[in-house]
Amino acid sequence: MPQSGDLLRLADAVLLPGFAGRTPPDWLRRRLGEGLAGVALFSRNIADPGQLAGLTAALRAENPLVLVGTDEESGEVTRLEVAGGSSRPGAYALGVVDDEALTEAVARDLGADLARAGITIDFAPSADVNANPDNPVIGLRAFGSEPELVARHTRAFVRGLQAAGVAACAKHFPGHGDTSVDSHHGVPVVAGDGVEDALLPFREAIKEGVRTVMTGHLLVPSYDAELPATLSPKLLTGLLREELGFDGVIVTDGIEMAAVSGAYGIGGAAARAIAAGADAICVGGERADEATAVEIRDAIAAAVSGGLLPEERLADAARRVRELATWAAASSGGSLDGVPGPGGSRDGVPGPGGSRGGVLGPGDGLGLVAARRAVRVTRRSAAPVLPLSGPASVVELAPEMNLAIDKGTPWGVGEPLSRLLPGTTVARLTAAEATGAALERLLGEAIGRPLVVVVRDAHRYAWQGEALRHLLSARPDAVVVEMGLPARADLGAAHVSTYGSARVCGQAAAEVLTGRL
Repeated sequence: MPQSGDLLRLADAVLLPGFAGRTPPDWLRRRLGEGLAGVALFSRNIADPGQLAGLTAALRAENPLVLVGTDEESGEVTRLEVAGGSSRPGAYALGVVDDEALTEAVARDLGADLARAGITIDFAPSADVNANPDNPVIGLRAFGSEPELVARHTRAFVRGLQAAGVAACAKHFPGHGDTSVDSHHGVPVVAGDGVEDALLPFREAIKEGVRTVMTGHLLVPSYDAELPATLSPKLLTGLLREELGFDGVIVTDGIEMAAVSGAYGIGGAAARAIAAGADAICVGGERADEATAVEIRDAIAAAVSGGLLPEERLADAARRVRELATWAAASSGGSLDGVPGPGGSRDGVPGPGGSRGGVLGPGDGLGLVAARRAVRVTRRSAAPVLPLSGPASVVELAPEMNLAIDKGTPWGVGEPLSRLLPGTTVARLTAAEATGAALERLLGEAIGRPLVVVVRDAHRYAWQGEALRHLLSARPDAVVVEMGLPARADLGAAHVSTYGSARVCGQAAAEVLTGRL
């Protein structure tokens, strides 16, 4: 039945939809003017800093309190730098360095870029404890596998972002790390014996004053055997609000994801999430059109009329979102004093290489500092395989990545190594392309040249393991560079772990291979 205008506006006040294109479509401008809470930006909306600043200015012109959010975790999950690769490593690399001052400085540096571009909420950091090395969706996005380490660096990242005037968002509550299913496709189940460890970083983020927490579409039977966290009053209201004492904005992960929309539809899931205690609905990674935004708004309003969602709960959610928007508007501008600029570093933050005693050179930045410090080298041969003796043959094995990582984000070691060692050749193989014949051809082309094999999460992909065995059986002198999680470091004559595939991680690896680091 038709809903009142006031109720529809109240439903709009909790929505953060996505949209297509790099300028706001007419429907979005109109809805913002009518009170839509804000938007979620994805890489499809972003070309460069100037365009992004113009886009967010156009959004604010329609609604000065618009919330503009994006997933800018740095490392693998980047939206601002999707075209060229991130200039900062991801969380796992920062956890490996384990310097909280560095993590805070990197986050503050990132926050400065976000604030200048008009972003008011960053859906980061991942506060997940990556307790399962086979996790298909978290992995390098976490600060590590130890709860205390993850908690310390989560707090540092929150401090840095919010010091720059950008709201941080601890995710994916109550912890997506100890799971083996990607919630884009199904419902991950969290074992009861790991819940307390998973909750520790969220407890600490709340103590740090994190402004928002993102729900995970996770089933936690020890708290609720039927509903995933996003839809569970026991988890969102009972645990997060009442037990942990979080008083900020609870925002959902993409509500179109199968783990929640599969059973209730996208609108039904949104209404149930608000009823459970969520305050803002994020949508648009996979469905980014006016019809989707209308469907969710109308479903929330209908849930109020039908008694599923108390109007007081919806009004409370809208109030929290409005208060966050007011904080963000007041925090933007004038909050960037002391933020390190390009090529600079904050006082007290170690220089590149840590104990190596390096200094920032031309074009170096804080992200490259961190990436260099994260690199670990295991030498397994007495032969002098490093530094490389001349132009190399590089073979990069490229797995299919999860949906959180944009397929267009460049990665690898071949490109930066080619700049440092002109004449280096690069071949990239997918699972379908890594045939025995293809590998034999590349081995033939590498005769008389150093061979470098680059992998990502080799332990999770049988085809990468088989390709590595093939190449190393013929070339035991090869160097292996792992740009994912290194389950083992005993592969190749030398093994280089970067703990990330960001652009700066590839640069740091190339510097190690050539003896510059």
